[in-house]
Amino acid sequence: MLLTAVIEGLKYDKIKGDLNKEISRISFDSREVTDNSIFVAISGFEVDGHQFVNTAIDQGASTIIVEYDMHIEQDVTVLKVDNSRDALALVSANFYNNPSERLNLIGITGTNGKTSTTYFIKSIFEQANKTMGLIGTTGTMIGNELIQNKNTTPESVDLQNFFSRMTDLQTDNCIMEVSSHALNLKRVAYSQFNTSIFTNLSPDHLELHKDMDEYFNAKAELFDLTNDFNIVNLDDDYGRKLIERVKGYKPVLLTYGIEQKADIYPTNIRYSFDGTIYTVNTPSGSAEITVNLPGEIYVYNSLAAIACGYCNGISLSVIQQGINNVKSIRGRMETIYKDEDYKIIVDFSHTEAALEKALESIRPYVKGKLILVFGVYADASDKGKEKRIGMSRIASDFADFSVVTSDNPKKHDPVMIIDEISKAMDTFSGNYKAILKREAAIEYAIEMSDKDDTILIAGKGHETTQIIGDQEIPFNESEIALAALSKKDQFVKL
Repeated sequence: MLLTAVIEGLKYDKIKGDLNKEISRISFDSREVTDNSIFVAISGFEVDGHQFVNTAIDQGASTIIVEYDMHIEQDVTVLKVDNSRDALALVSANFYNNPSERLNLIGITGTNGKTSTTYFIKSIFEQANKTMGLIGTTGTMIGNELIQNKNTTPESVDLQNFFSRMTDLQTDNCIMEVSSHALNLKRVAYSQFNTSIFTNLSPDHLELHKDMDEYFNAKAELFDLTNDFNIVNLDDDYGRKLIERVKGYKPVLLTYGIEQKADIYPTNIRYSFDGTIYTVNTPSGSAEITVNLPGEIYVYNSLAAIACGYCNGISLSVIQQGINNVKSIRGRMETIYKDEDYKIIVDFSHTEAALEKALESIRPYVKGKLILVFGVYADASDKGKEKRIGMSRIASDFADFSVVTSDNPKKHDPVMIIDEISKAMDTFSGNYKAILKREAAIEYAIEMSDKDDTILIAGKGHETTQIIGDQEIPFNESEIALAALSKKDQFVKL
């Protein structure tokens, strides 16, 4: 594609070079540059891409996009822009011929519930014989291929590539999780969303956003990109704030909820450990819904999916079957072992609100002790400390016994993190034991458990690695838990 077409709509100052040249690739990573590439220099949190301009040129880059003046001697085209991330998003969309325009693109944002809602929506659309791609926490699904993502929402150039590959396979619809990072860092800029969904908002990612208002405003940007339908949780405080913001927008506003008078709402809710049955009420009728995941949070998430199906003209009978077809979601209230009243559950709950919902969902069905294994990934800032205190309070209030351990400490000091959690557990009179290594913590929880107990292993869910320092170590806690369980004398060997 000609460079003139790739940079169409881009505001730039041309420092030097020819615009009439062929472009073969877009990259922001100098290691991925090939001949005739555009290299976009991004000022990142830890690394400044401008430091790698010469490396990119040596690799074959013929066009460089920068944010500030640089002396570049080589015979390449140099364009200066105000925001490299925004420029990357625009040239990527152009390079792939704006593929989101050829998709029915559904975006979902919020602190908790995004992944399960995407799986409910995917199942509903597939039950309606509609082709569906998925981009989110558990990876990107294009046709039958599952691609692991570095981020919940990929960088803009990868995202546009995924959209393009979906359209090449005649995929008509795509459901994607849209993180606040993605919105703040322009990863989804120049993507056209047909439907956007808001689940809820609670403290998270405050290392990036200075406060909850900034966090909310980042999430709300998704609804500025939507063309047809905005779907919002009416029961959430920030959901109601979002409704006031989007009331005058062109897209149709549809609400869902349990407590407030919403457009999509449930009645006759019957909870159990194995799931929930309720009657959903919509503007076009009512139907009985079976959700095969326990707890109120999955009522909310299924309601969001039902609202999405309704907006997209899918019948209630198809929606009903689509929800029922979701038997489990990896790492989302996933029961990995059950023997009468003894249960081991793995869940991704890694925020205060998510952990509370998970424990509340399990608590009524625990005959013996409710044992929690958890850690808190958060930085060493005051906001990180607040998160550790908050999750310790939830653990102390709802669990009979907690095993405090590491989550993904990354480059933070795991001993310091566990010490702060332990101090908070002491403050709230929580019954606990601190074990630094997560594998040993899981093994301890299972070893000390009795036949009527329930164990919740919280925080990592579907993840199969643990990040300690710069190392990403294979770590499958379902396998670890089942291996530990097989060693207990009172249980049948697995």
